[in-house]
Formats: sequence, C-alpha cells, structure tokens
Amino acid sequence: MGTQQILLIILGAIVISIAVGLGISMVNDYNSSTNRDALAADLSEAAGRAQAYFKMPTTLAGGGGSFVGFDLHSVFRTLRTENGTYALEAAPTDSAVVIVATGTNDGNDNVSRVKLRIKVMPSRTELSVVN
Repeated sequence: MGTQQILLIILGAIVISIAVGLGISMVNDYNSSTNRDALAADLSEAAGRAQAYFKMPTTLAGGGGSFVGFDLHSVFRTLRTENGTYALEAAPTDSAVVIVATGTNDGNDNVSRVKLRIKVMPSRTELSVVN
C-alpha cells in the first residue's frame, strides 16, 4: 500500500472522528435546550397557580393578598417529575415567592444540571436561567 493511500486513510479517520464529536455535542446541546424549555413551561404553570393563590380569598383556601402558605404540592403531585425537581428557594413572603427547577440534563457549563429560577410577584414574573 502506498504512502498516499495510508495518508488518505488517516485523514478519513480524523474527519470521521471530528464529525462524531460534533454530532455528540449537538445532541447534548439539544437535550439541554429541550430540558430547559420543559422546565420553563412547568415554572410558568407554577407561577400562574401561585398568582391565583395570591388573589384567592383566605376563606376559599387562598392567600388573600399574600404568597405565605403557597405550597408547590398544589402544582405538582411530586416535586420530582420527568423534567426535573422543583423547590421553593425560600419561604414565601407577602409579596413574592421564588421557585427553582433543576433539570435532568447537563447545563451550559457541562458540569452541573440545567437550572432555572422564577420569581413570582402579584402581577408579573421574572424567569432566569441559572445554568
């Protein structure tokens, strides 16, 4: 076998290795993005329920103008779903509640999991991507 043929085989192996590496990276990015989107949808649902709790009178098991007493179990049966886990960052206050979601896929740093945070206030929400 000639030198030129060996060189073409080596070059072909290098190109295939790079293509496989890029393909794996693209799949991982897609999975993280999909997980992030699913968590954002779940957090939006939780935010809507928290705002409904805030507006509901205490006589109807609501907050009566406060988030104190809001429980995530009213949104999720279990706080661990196929998309990730959900927790209150701190105890709800009269004016806000903060919910954190941790996903099942690696986040932007490729070390820790996808993580989103939503701050729910009476008339608006602030969603942020932590990782």
